Amino acid sequence: MSTVENQLDELKAEIVSEVPDDISISDVQYEGPELVVYTRDPKKFAQNGDLIRQLASQLRKRITVRPDPDVLSVPDKAREQIMDVTPEEAGITDLDFHADTGEVVIEAEKPGMVIGRHGSTLREITQKVGWTPEVVRTPPIESSTVSNVRNFLKQERDERRDILERIGRQIHREEMSDDEWVRITTLGCCREVGRAAFIVSTPETRVLVDCGDKPGAEDEVPYLQVPEALGSGANSLDAVVLTHAHLDHSALIPLLFKYGYDGPIYCTEPTRDLMGLLTLDYLDVAAKEGRAPPYESEMVREAIKHCIPLEYGDVTDISPDIKLTLHNAGHILGSSIAHFHVGDGLYNVAFSGDIHYEDTRLFNGAVNEFPRVETLVLESTYGGRNDYQTDQEDSERKLKKVINETYDDGGKILIPAFAVGRSQEMMLVIEEAMRSGDIPEMPVHLDGMIWEATAIHTTYPEYLRDDLRDRIFHEDENPFLADQFNHIDGGEEERQEVADGGPAIVLSTSGMVTGGPIMSWLEHLGPDPDTTLTFVGYQAQGTLGRSIQRGQDKVPLGNSRGRGRSDSLTLNCNVETVDGFSGHADRQGLENFVKTMNPRPEKVLCVHGDESSTQDLSSALYHEFNMRTFAPKNLETFRFL
Repeated sequence: MSTVENQLDELKAEIVSEVPDDISISDVQYEGPELVVYTRDPKKFAQNGDLIRQLASQLRKRITVRPDPDVLSVPDKAREQIMDVTPEEAGITDLDFHADTGEVVIEAEKPGMVIGRHGSTLREITQKVGWTPEVVRTPPIESSTVSNVRNFLKQERDERRDILERIGRQIHREEMSDDEWVRITTLGCCREVGRAAFIVSTPETRVLVDCGDKPGAEDEVPYLQVPEALGSGANSLDAVVLTHAHLDHSALIPLLFKYGYDGPIYCTEPTRDLMGLLTLDYLDVAAKEGRAPPYESEMVREAIKHCIPLEYGDVTDISPDIKLTLHNAGHILGSSIAHFHVGDGLYNVAFSGDIHYEDTRLFNGAVNEFPRVETLVLESTYGGRNDYQTDQEDSERKLKKVINETYDDGGKILIPAFAVGRSQEMMLVIEEAMRSGDIPEMPVHLDGMIWEATAIHTTYPEYLRDDLRDRIFHEDENPFLADQFNHIDGGEEERQEVADGGPAIVLSTSGMVTGGPIMSWLEHLGPDPDTTLTFVGYQAQGTLGRSIQRGQDKVPLGNSRGRGRSDSLTLNCNVETVDGFSGHADRQGLENFVKTMNPRPEKVLCVHGDESSTQDLSSALYHEFNMRTFAPKNLETFRFL
């Protein structure tokens, strides 16, 4: 009998000894990081509200209790009882029963009312029907991505359960080594922005953190071929952790499955959905530009199937010697700081991903309090000595000035924007400015994936700033449903109508002008001297956005890399840059993040910034806080302990 089987037998015996005699325990299994306890008495379990919490605390495991299938009430009867127990205001839109696991998925407009205070309504549901309720939110704006992901995972429940059981046995396997060390290997995004990828390794475990592309450089990918990464096989990885869904962090996650990876991806739920949206679009853009995509869409589905969503603050075993906790990074929807606790108090490493330290209109600022952190891997996008952005009020004042002046000239404001994050920030600023009369009302056209990404934001309001979350809960106050917002389906006729019409604002992907619908908008609006092209986000080196920002007025047609058509377009439009809307902390924000970190780390690796930015920030943190700092190159390995 395997050691995992012995471990499960011991856990079952311990649980049996702890629960009341009238509660039966029929089976105990691992599913991913969770311990699943099967019982013929789910109603009695539910009556004792503290029992599961006590067991989880005593066993130091995440516990889910499921009923044996043969003790479940008939779905039709259970449906009536659930509707009776749940307040009508909860707005239940769907009930989906899964007899194999004894779960009922309840989709509701107000999940909090289905959950009840401290889970009281959930317990009452189980007491009445025996089924284990799982609650999801009905999106206020219909999202095809969310719907497709949920339906796909429903279809793949059996295979996903097998995957989780296999992962669970891997996580809880017996440790084989007595050595104690931690290594970090840099596979990308060092002294550059893009292709984020790192390996965290111990004698027992190897974890890949992020796996992205490099904007504007199709052939520069992370160094996955080295032995520390996939050189010894993709399945030598124990886990993948994805900090957030932007393509410079997520684009090549599905490629891992093409290479044979079959393990878990840990991320937040919105990151999972956004990754699906952005990577499928990534393949679509590659096909339209005549480039061979690095993987097929089937690999995106494999990645989604292997995702294990975590909530902020949940401490989760991901291997025999590593616990992972995700914390809010304040950057985009679901973005995370990944905190790794290695061994039994041996060492702690935090990867910032991309962070924004101050609150924004969309998000609460990044978390920087942890139980322990010896080493911090810190983004440095705006780490240069002169990278100080204007504050939010000044930025909004300048944007409104640009809009008003362009409107008075009868022109249009064209804003290249990332579909995820900056677009929603712009929508909030513009909606409020029009509502308060600071700018005139005019159509705001949303092109590319912006509307779909916005719909995903409204699906997960618990990840948004507190006051915005409250507004989204009330349909008549939801700022994303304002009348001026118009979703463009991507047709050239519709774009031409906008170009021929009166003053308007156009938000379009891509944010760094590296392809997508923004190229069409440059063709329609770029030659017009009354148009104002307004940059509100970071433009990486090597991108067309950076070149235009620096004064280039010749734009290759066809796509950003000039293939497909040899002629070019001359821009006659005004070009403005409005700082302060980036999802990244500026130099001051990065220093404040480290200064107020509790506890403050002993070492900092400055990554994800141009060479001068990483070196400037590294030097500043060393002099200011007397800590060991590094500006590593790609393919360096740091050993701790």
